[in-house]
Amino acid sequence: MRPVAIRGTLAALVITATAVVPAAAAPAPAPPASPGGLPLPMRAAREAVGAARAAEAAAAAGIHWRTCPESEELPSTVECGRVTVPLDYAEPGGRKIRLAVSRKRATGPAAQRRGPLLHNPGGPGVDGMNFPLYGTTRGGVWKKLNRAYDFVGHAPRGTGRSAPLLCRDPAEADRGPSRSPRVPSEAYKRRMREEAAAFARACAHEHRGRLGHFTTADNARDLDVLRAALHRRRTDFVGTSWGSYLGAVYATLFPDRVRHLVLDGVVDPRPGRIWYRNALAQNESFQRRWRDFTSWTAAHHSVYGLGRSAEAVQRTFDRARDTFDGHGVGGWAGRRAGSRQLLRSYHDAGYSDESWPRLAAALAEFHEGDPRPLAGLAAPGPRAAAQEENSDSVYSAVQCSEGHWPRDWSRWDRDNTTTARRAPFQTWENVRANLPCAYWKGRRSRPVDVRAAPGELPPVLLLASTRDAATPYGGAVETWKRLPSASLVTEKGAGTHGVAGGNDCADRHLAAYLLHDRAPGRAADCPARPAPRPLPRDASSQ
Repeated sequence: MRPVAIRGTLAALVITATAVVPAAAAPAPAPPASPGGLPLPMRAAREAVGAARAAEAAAAAGIHWRTCPESEELPSTVECGRVTVPLDYAEPGGRKIRLAVSRKRATGPAAQRRGPLLHNPGGPGVDGMNFPLYGTTRGGVWKKLNRAYDFVGHAPRGTGRSAPLLCRDPAEADRGPSRSPRVPSEAYKRRMREEAAAFARACAHEHRGRLGHFTTADNARDLDVLRAALHRRRTDFVGTSWGSYLGAVYATLFPDRVRHLVLDGVVDPRPGRIWYRNALAQNESFQRRWRDFTSWTAAHHSVYGLGRSAEAVQRTFDRARDTFDGHGVGGWAGRRAGSRQLLRSYHDAGYSDESWPRLAAALAEFHEGDPRPLAGLAAPGPRAAAQEENSDSVYSAVQCSEGHWPRDWSRWDRDNTTTARRAPFQTWENVRANLPCAYWKGRRSRPVDVRAAPGELPPVLLLASTRDAATPYGGAVETWKRLPSASLVTEKGAGTHGVAGGNDCADRHLAAYLLHDRAPGRAADCPARPAPRPLPRDASSQ
């Protein structure tokens, strides 16, 4: 799940209508109804039937694999195809959309091959078409897994080439430079509300008939249709971040279709926390990780010269924010960045320790009088802006469509003002990312109540780090409680978001599970990976 702070992450009341009771009937509570008019139990039943029909059709059609289009920028070793799914699973005979799918075949001997391994990298709104490259670009455990599995990626509905969703023109979305004050004024908050409402209106205007059909449950049904199109009876799936929640929802809806399920960087699935309360928890966890970064930078004062305390590093960063807000700083092809763009770029510090040397080096250059490396980080080119706008649109379409989002601004203001006193780093940018949900026009759905009965699922593997910012560790523990067959592998004292492919101990558990069907019991601990080494000062420009 991508963090709330990039708007362009995270999250219990559900909005319902009341069914009409005939006058002659005795007074009785009516079954809850969806905003579309169908009682919710009836809609759920129709969606289940629709998913089964779509899976049957996909199994009959299969996937016609061919050379990938140039726009995917994938090598010739990767094949691409399409899978057709209903826009609305309750109306499987209605409008269809096509999902883009990619595959790189297993590289090992035929006797060792185990079929397709599906993956979702998170978001929502992240294109997963490059998953087939993991075996070569990331190596390690992924290379080992690619010997046994075909790596299959796809662009979830609305993302990339999968019936793309855009709520506004990327050229108009964020002209920059824009400000993100440390203590927002009432006037600034008012503008933030106006922008969020305008974004929600634009989405409704452009896609009113589609907005109610991007939920995590819809994506889980797509995953089962993809399984059928691949001619597999059961699914092998790795989900990271929001992909972990997608996998947990899939396991709840289709428990008999699971063979292997890996949930990495695990979202708290409690319906009452999807998604508003999860966002509040993220604010606190990102602040903790930001402190980890500033403390690490201070420990390498001899390299970066930013001071020997986290507070000294923070003062330099605050001065950079003020400089960016004073007159903006030039970046890519003359594009200018303000403090909001600067915060976005330093959001990476909460995701991965590997970003720390690069971020510290850029800040050091600013401290020495050269703001250009910081501007290079903060002002992306137009291609990145277009991809981000698509991602933002899908992100909102998924998260605003499920769970409880307060409609009353006073609730947002009160909760986040309180949180910002303890966690100022990204709280208000997180609000900006999620605030369109207060004004959302599309259908809202009840979150799936993730859980399984004992014996209902095969062994499941959970991977989590104790200082993860985007998906705080408590989410992994909660999911572990709800899935009795799950094993929880914990990277202790670490905070990189997504454990697979970076921790040798966890990777051994991952390989044993996916290659040899061995899970480590109910729980196992792994030591944290080594801290990153500082890089030379010119690393910020690389």
